[in-house]
Amino acid sequence: MADFSMVEFLTKKLPILLLSPKKFRCFVKMKDLTSGTEAGLIFKFALPLVIGNLLQQFYNIIDSIIVGNYLGTEALAAVGASFPIFYTLIAFIIGIGSGATIVISQYFGGRDYARVKQAIGTIYLFMFGAGIALTAIGIFFSREIFTLLNIGEDVMPHALAYFNVYMIGMVSFFGFNGTSSILRGLGDSRTPLLFLAIATVANIGLDLLFIIVFKWGVAGAAWATVMAQTGAFVTAIFYLNRRDHLIHFSVKTITFDPYTFWQSVKIGLPTGFQQTFVALGMLALIRIINNFDTVTLAAYTAASRIDALAAMPAMNLASALSAFVGQNLGANKIDRIRKGVWATLKMAWAISLAVMLIVILWGNNMMALFSGDPEVIRQGHEYLIIVSSFYIVFSSMFVMHGMLRGAGDTLVPMFITLISLWIIRIPIAWYLSGQIGETGIWWSIPSGWFIGLIGTWLYYKSGHWKKKGIVKY
Repeated sequence: MADFSMVEFLTKKLPILLLSPKKFRCFVKMKDLTSGTEAGLIFKFALPLVIGNLLQQFYNIIDSIIVGNYLGTEALAAVGASFPIFYTLIAFIIGIGSGATIVISQYFGGRDYARVKQAIGTIYLFMFGAGIALTAIGIFFSREIFTLLNIGEDVMPHALAYFNVYMIGMVSFFGFNGTSSILRGLGDSRTPLLFLAIATVANIGLDLLFIIVFKWGVAGAAWATVMAQTGAFVTAIFYLNRRDHLIHFSVKTITFDPYTFWQSVKIGLPTGFQQTFVALGMLALIRIINNFDTVTLAAYTAASRIDALAAMPAMNLASALSAFVGQNLGANKIDRIRKGVWATLKMAWAISLAVMLIVILWGNNMMALFSGDPEVIRQGHEYLIIVSSFYIVFSSMFVMHGMLRGAGDTLVPMFITLISLWIIRIPIAWYLSGQIGETGIWWSIPSGWFIGLIGTWLYYKSGHWKKKGIVKY
């Protein structure tokens, strides 16, 4: 049973927490995952993550619906083309940050709180420096990147307007997501939900204001996101600094620890490369999609929004399992890890079956929310039927990746991702798109999932991950 319902949280608890730091201090709670029932702990830890990311994806969907209905097919295609570029720029940094999250969770499981504080300060400084550098790179090379992806001339002005504004918020993006990741490493998945709820509500309100009232066009959608995330990050720092917490952000006292950073790099570097391979794979897929017309890109944009929403529960269960594995490996409780993996898989399978049925039965109606173009709806629905039929494969693969990430064993998953994406998915998408059109691109996605699942499962059964803990016994 959930600790709180979504309606209760938004209507009752959120206003109280915003107005009362004392109440908020009771809400913030780090969680020891090394004792208690495995399935219950993982489910309770994952639930706020699921709610939070559903909020995030709900915003993405509302954003695309507003853009598609008020600004047209070209603007919707521009938003879809911008995301893979943004993700490519941040993927490597996010991978390194995930290494720090694992370091934090393992030190916390081993009760080494001095190291926990060092890791927190180190990851903040790294994220802020990276955010400044990537903002400059993204804005300076944006036109060249879109040209390389063969973006149509009808889409290019919208894509540049959206992307260049979006990049301005890079520092806030890293600060906001870095804070959430650190809290999850400490076993606290509820506090990030609070800040994400603030950002989501603000995002939707600003979207409506900037696009419909101020008529800022597609740039208004980007400004809404930048301002909402900046506000959420500032709010998070304000509240966390007002209580006795392991996270205390201060420019004067924050320090960079080379040893902790090196530990984070050793664990996070393969994940960084893995995320980069995935991001570049998304760009390659966009490049193949752009061989067709703007309608296909718009259909892919809308369908992938629905697909991302459907995939959220499995991905968040995997994130919860990562924190669970990190703490229990730090505490040298291997049997609990195995039990936690099986419990997570069973939950992921049940959810995937339910989501698959919903998407297949009502996918056509979902697509109609984004566009009135019959061809956009048809192609997007076709994508959803093909991809959703393999959600169990996807969820299983993601859970196993989450388990290995929590153990700090990230090198082999990197190679598995490289093979499944660049040797399986992209070549199949390129070949089949030439044979059977855009449908071939859709079929390439689950083919990569199958290879990824087989590789991660075999490596998990080998047991090599048990040697990767940074807390030695």
